Amino acid sequence: MNDGRKPEWADGNASFASSIKKGLEMTTTTNQMTASNRFVKKNQIEDHLQFEKLAVGVLEGSRTHLGKAITLVESNSVKHFDMAQNLLQHLMPHTGKSIRIGISGVPGAGKSTFIEAFGMFLCSQGYKVAVLAVDPSSSVTGGSILGDKTRMEELAKNQSAFIRPSPSEGTLGGVHRKTRETMMLCEAAGYDIILIETVGVGQSEAIVRGMVDYFLLLALTGAGDELQGMKKGIMELVDGVVINKADGSNKPLAMKTKEEFNRILHFLQPATKGWQTEAYTCSSKTGEGIQELWDIILQFVEKTKKIGVFQERRRLQVKEWMQTLLKEHLNKIFFHNPSVKNSLPKLENEVMSGTKTVSVAVLEAFDLFLESMKDK
Repeated sequence: MNDGRKPEWADGNASFASSIKKGLEMTTTTNQMTASNRFVKKNQIEDHLQFEKLAVGVLEGSRTHLGKAITLVESNSVKHFDMAQNLLQHLMPHTGKSIRIGISGVPGAGKSTFIEAFGMFLCSQGYKVAVLAVDPSSSVTGGSILGDKTRMEELAKNQSAFIRPSPSEGTLGGVHRKTRETMMLCEAAGYDIILIETVGVGQSEAIVRGMVDYFLLLALTGAGDELQGMKKGIMELVDGVVINKADGSNKPLAMKTKEEFNRILHFLQPATKGWQTEAYTCSSKTGEGIQELWDIILQFVEKTKKIGVFQERRRLQVKEWMQTLLKEHLNKIFFHNPSVKNSLPKLENEVMSGTKTVSVAVLEAFDLFLESMKDK
């Protein structure tokens, strides 16, 4: 919903670190003089202008600018990283107002079909919906199909919807490492509902739990066989289970499967304090049960906000996010350290040949790392 919001720094009179003061544009020189009589390179000026245009475009709800901002966030370039973080910092006051819903399920459960039907329903209710669909990346080539826009053709055409397929890049849990930041950008662009479609089911889906408010599991009829292959962990992470494809001759079986799930869920620890996880039925084909499911999610949000669980979960998720990034950064610094890189092949060979224990090799690698850091 575009409410015409603009950040304070978008105002020509506002003081903003990356703004260009009026009357200083020059087209014939490589460098330009700032108000503080310092020369700034032309490409820096262009970066500032691009930054402002991108930020204002996102806040105005432009899908084009939102797509460019997400591409910037997903970039691995050091230059792009700095600009992306500045962008997120300035957009942060406009984030956090959406309902974040994670959707997972076994292959064949109809996740994309369900999301399209659910998304179209939400759009018809006046909401703006963003779908962050994570495709599995090849472990060999790193490639990804990225076919979610094809599978959600009608939703992709809806002006109130935004679909962004992103490769998982092998990230644990099938969630792109920048999904959290992408979600923030979508919120700043005015999207009320964020749907995150994951690649599959497993205990690693805890990562999804760590970034959404409500976690939904899609299941098919025949719970007996399906539950045999489903880990207990995933069942303890979800806030709701939906038996999809509950239509036609399959509807009675879907109702039976719902009862079987509810019997099992009754004995499991609920994923959210103060909320009992239950199973429901719906049909992406006919739309039956989708309104009821949305009403349940709204009840969940209202109840958890009332008892403070909603807010506390968001706070803990940000803390977890920070800890994850710290670990990633430390991992990157360690393995890119010249001393470690030069010595690691030798240590690995000694471990594989049995001449040195793994623990001793690890301690030696860390000693080399710490010694090299002392010299800096």
